[in-house]
Amino acid sequence: MSAEINNNAIKRQEALRDMIARLHAGESVEEVKKIFSEQFDGVSAQEIADAEQALIASGVKVEEVQTLCDVHAAVFKGSIEEIHADKDKSRESGHPVWLLKEENRAIERLFSQRIDKHATLLETGDPSAVRLLGEDLELLQQIDSHYQKKENLWFPIMERYGITAPPKVMWGVDDEIRAQLKQLRNDVTALEVSGKPRLSAVQKVVADLHALKTKIDDMIVKEESILIPMVSEVFFLPDWRQIRSGTPELGYCLLDENTEKQLDNQEQEGRSTVPYEAFSKLDIHLPTGSFSPEILTAVLNALPFDITFVDKHDKVLYFSQGSERIFPRTTAIIGREVINCHPPASMHVVQQILDDFKAGKRDVAEFYIHLRGMYIHIRYFAVRNASDEYLGTLEVTQNIAPIQKISGDKRLLDE
Repeated sequence: MSAEINNNAIKRQEALRDMIARLHAGESVEEVKKIFSEQFDGVSAQEIADAEQALIASGVKVEEVQTLCDVHAAVFKGSIEEIHADKDKSRESGHPVWLLKEENRAIERLFSQRIDKHATLLETGDPSAVRLLGEDLELLQQIDSHYQKKENLWFPIMERYGITAPPKVMWGVDDEIRAQLKQLRNDVTALEVSGKPRLSAVQKVVADLHALKTKIDDMIVKEESILIPMVSEVFFLPDWRQIRSGTPELGYCLLDENTEKQLDNQEQEGRSTVPYEAFSKLDIHLPTGSFSPEILTAVLNALPFDITFVDKHDKVLYFSQGSERIFPRTTAIIGREVINCHPPASMHVVQQILDDFKAGKRDVAEFYIHLRGMYIHIRYFAVRNASDEYLGTLEVTQNIAPIQKISGDKRLLDE
C-alpha cells in the first residue's frame, strides 16, 4: 500500500511538472484545465500542496511552481474551491485569514478610489495632483505592516511545518515592493519641490506607479491563491491563535475605524486571564544575585535598547519587549532559525557573522543605519562561557540619535 501511495505522489509531481511546462510552452489555460480535470479528479488540496512542495524540494524553482499556482483560480476552478470550502477562514471575522483579505481589499480600494484617479489627474497637468498623490503614497506605506505580519507571524509557523521555500521568495518580493514604494515617494516629493515638473518626470512617475500596482496585485494573488490554501492545510487552531495574538504588535493596514474597533474588542475578549505569577514561582539564581521571573522580565524590558538571544544552534531563544521597540518581534519567532528572521537580501551577512563567531574569528559585529528618523545602532556579540565555548549570539539594537545630541554636563536631576 505504501508503495502505491508513493507511486501516486510521484505521478502527481510529474503531472504538475508537465502542466508547468505546457503553460510555459504557450498552451492555453483551458487546455491545461482539461488535463488537470482528468488527472486530479478527487485529489485533495493537501495532496496537491504536497506535490508542489516536493517539486520545490527536488530542485524546481519556487517561481516555476508559483507560476502554476498563479493560475489555480482558472485551472483548478471548482476542485480547489470545493476542497477548501470547509476550511475557508475568510468568513470568520477577526481570523488572520479574514484580516489578510480585508487588508487586501483596502489596498485595492486605495488604488481604485484615489491613486488611479490622481495619477490620471497628474497626466493631465492638474497642479493639485502631485500633493494628492503624495498623500496617497503615504497611506500606502501602511502596506509594510501587512507584509510584516506575514514575515513575522505566518512565515515562522510555516517553517515549522517544513514549508521553507515559498516564504523566502515571497519575502524577497515584499522587499522589492517596499523599495519601489520608497523610490516612488521620493520621486513624487521631487515633483512637488520642482513646482512645475517636466513631462518626462511625470511620465516616469506614472509608469513606475503602474509597475508598483502590478507587483502589489500579483502579491495579493499569491497571498490568496497560494499562501492561504497552503497554510490552511497544515495550520492548527493554536497556530492561528498565535498569529492573532501577535497581530496588534505589528498593526493594521488601511482598515477603517469600525474594523479596528472590532478587532480590538475581539483581542480583549481573547486575552488570557491567567496571572503572570501562575507561570513560575521559582527564583532565577545568578552568581551576583537572584530574580523572580516577573522581576527579571521587567528588568530586561526596562533596558533602553532591544535585545535578542540566539542559541548555539542558531535558534531564537529570547527577545525583550521594551517600550522603545525598533524592529517587530513576536513569540512566533521563538525556536525559529535566526537567518529566516531576516530578509533574503541580508541572510548571507547574518550567516557570515554566526560562522565567524563560532570559528572564533570575531566577537563583535556592528552596523548603523538611518531609518524613520532614527539612527539605529545594531550590534552582535558572541556569547561564550568561562571556557570560551560558544553559547550563542546576543543582538542589541538601539536608537542612538538622542545620545548623539548630548553635549556638556548634566549634574542636577531636573536640569
